[in-house]
Amino acid sequence: MVRTAIQLYTLRDLDGGVPTHLRRVGETAFDGVEFAGFGETSPREAADVLETVGLDAASAHVGIDALEDDLDDVCDTCDALDCERVVVPYLDEGHFETAQDIRETATRLSDLAARLADRGLELGYHNHDHEFVDLPDDDRSAFELLIDETDDALLIELDVGWTAAAGHDPVALLERLEGRVPLVHLKDVADGRPVELGDGEVDIDACAAAARGSGAEWLVYEHDDPADSAASLEHGAGVLETLRD
Repeated sequence: MVRTAIQLYTLRDLDGGVPTHLRRVGETAFDGVEFAGFGETSPREAADVLETVGLDAASAHVGIDALEDDLDDVCDTCDALDCERVVVPYLDEGHFETAQDIRETATRLSDLAARLADRGLELGYHNHDHEFVDLPDDDRSAFELLIDETDDALLIELDVGWTAAAGHDPVALLERLEGRVPLVHLKDVADGRPVELGDGEVDIDACAAAARGSGAEWLVYEHDDPADSAASLEHGAGVLETLRD
């Protein structure tokens, strides 16, 4: 059975720091969380709260510069959290403008994946919509080329909402990425903007089924701009609870 988590970026507007947010999540049906920084909280303190409330760390979002500049610190953080996966959450449009840009990006990510593998960790990349731009020098989208220029050592954390916002079919892409998508972001969008699950144009049930069929271990809820973060937490937990199997 697939497990469920929430990307803690969703809760950034709520009062309190990471420990408070973890306790809130622990009161829902979610099995875990995906970290997006720690603020003033140490990874060890976060780990203690995870254990207290019965949550696991599905992964941690870490910027590529932090990974390249201080890999030891990232590995120590993952060790404290008993977290096996690190995800680069964002690379700007400049990394995807030409085929050469993408090949350089692929090499950069693949090199990091190899360095992390030596430490017993896996690296993933989380998409937005700008990676799906058409290339002037290739008949594939930038994201398709990134997939082709990397191998299974680089995991893909497919965000189904941003994929749909870019005009691509997240179900078809999940099927293509079978075995490379242990983490899948479930997000709904309308007119290119994130909305609550069920309020937009994404077929969440079909995406969840495709994720499970492609070997996903975690369905991760994220809302980039919720009107009410506390309500979004409860709603997301309830919807994902119905999508486990």
